[in-house]
Amino acid sequence: MGSEDKKKGYWTLCVWVLGPLIAIFVAMAVLYKTSPNMALFGAINGACQCAQGTHKYSGIVEDCCCDYETVNHINVEVLHPSLQELVKTPFFRYFKVKLWCDCPFWPDDGMCRLRDCSVCECPENEFPELFKKPRRLPADDLICQEGKPQAAVDRTVDRRAFRGWTVTDNPWTSDDETDNDELTYVNLQLNPERYTGYSGPSARRIWDAIYSENCPKYPSEESCQEEKILYKLISGLHSSISIHIAADYLLDETTNLWGQNLTLMYDRVLKYPDRVRNVYFTFLFVLRAVTKAGEYLEQAEYDTGNPIEDLKTQSLMRQMLYNPKLQAACPVPFDEAKLWKGQSGPELKQKIQQQFRNISAIMDCVGCEKCRLWGKLQVLGLGTALKILFTVDGQENGDQTLQLQRNEVIALMNLLNRLSESVKFVHEMGPAAERIVEGHVSTHSLISSWNKIWSSIVKA
Repeated sequence: MGSEDKKKGYWTLCVWVLGPLIAIFVAMAVLYKTSPNMALFGAINGACQCAQGTHKYSGIVEDCCCDYETVNHINVEVLHPSLQELVKTPFFRYFKVKLWCDCPFWPDDGMCRLRDCSVCECPENEFPELFKKPRRLPADDLICQEGKPQAAVDRTVDRRAFRGWTVTDNPWTSDDETDNDELTYVNLQLNPERYTGYSGPSARRIWDAIYSENCPKYPSEESCQEEKILYKLISGLHSSISIHIAADYLLDETTNLWGQNLTLMYDRVLKYPDRVRNVYFTFLFVLRAVTKAGEYLEQAEYDTGNPIEDLKTQSLMRQMLYNPKLQAACPVPFDEAKLWKGQSGPELKQKIQQQFRNISAIMDCVGCEKCRLWGKLQVLGLGTALKILFTVDGQENGDQTLQLQRNEVIALMNLLNRLSESVKFVHEMGPAAERIVEGHVSTHSLISSWNKIWSSIVKA
């Protein structure tokens, strides 16, 4: 090849590589002009990140006992790292679920668009042998509690709480733990919650049924506090799921490129401040249930047949529950004792309990297997939090002490982890996502441009 040909080849490569790169710098310059406080290349040497000090959510989280700044700080410093470790342990990794079930409300016509939206079930020899042997609570082991108002909320849990994992009914959910033949174990680490392509009328019908029939958006003046809280819990869960989808999104199906879709997160959650607030509320509500059941969870047996891992699980649980920073920063995230007051308390509780049971049953109608798995897990986790906070001793099961199924605890802690991830994602990426959308610069287009640059370099 002559020197002239080499020069032409060199300039052609420069055009292919530098052209898209210059386009990206121009786009970023436009974005920087619309948002001058945003660092183009992130923090340098540990300098302040854009999210810090500029978050628009401040003050006390509505209906809770903790402020946004404290929640963000304690989540990043204590809860998120602890929960990330906890859910990877063998005990919290395996969830028992009924995946194959008929929708009780309408024919299931949902379809998953992606290949990997199906769930990989565990072979018999993978999940812990001890999980196969549930212990039933003897009928004569129940202690009745007398003289307690029917709708009163007990803010304490008996210190002698844990007496072995049992098969007990949860009055807030529809799934029956006794249907062992229809239940299968799933490794949650191998089946992450992410974008699946499940959308359209089938997906919309799920949330329409949840909101319109069981949890209507409340008129602020007319509805009681309990109905508002049910709506906020479902809205917070819905928004958290949308955040997970946006955080792990299929950006380019042809190259199997996964990443964050900040525009989608903005469109579904961030541009609605009430949805963001409801994520924080739901997080604190579930955190309160976990801290209230702290002594039960501390004493629980996390047996999987692997002594080293089991000790690690118990140690992680204790470290999180009794972390002095958490206890000092937010000792009572939510005050459940203020609910179910007055003569109509028992009736209202029964009504809302039935509404949540219906929501639990609707999860059987989700047309995407992986979405159904995570929907069932998170609704069971929320139902477990409701059971801990609002199941009146002596009314539901005549028992003085709290009784939880193993699966309920697994669902509860995995739900808290998902909510923790959502709060962290909103706090750290929310401001950037808002600036990107408001600056009319598409994250997807920037990533696509970078892919073209990289492809050109590789081919060259």
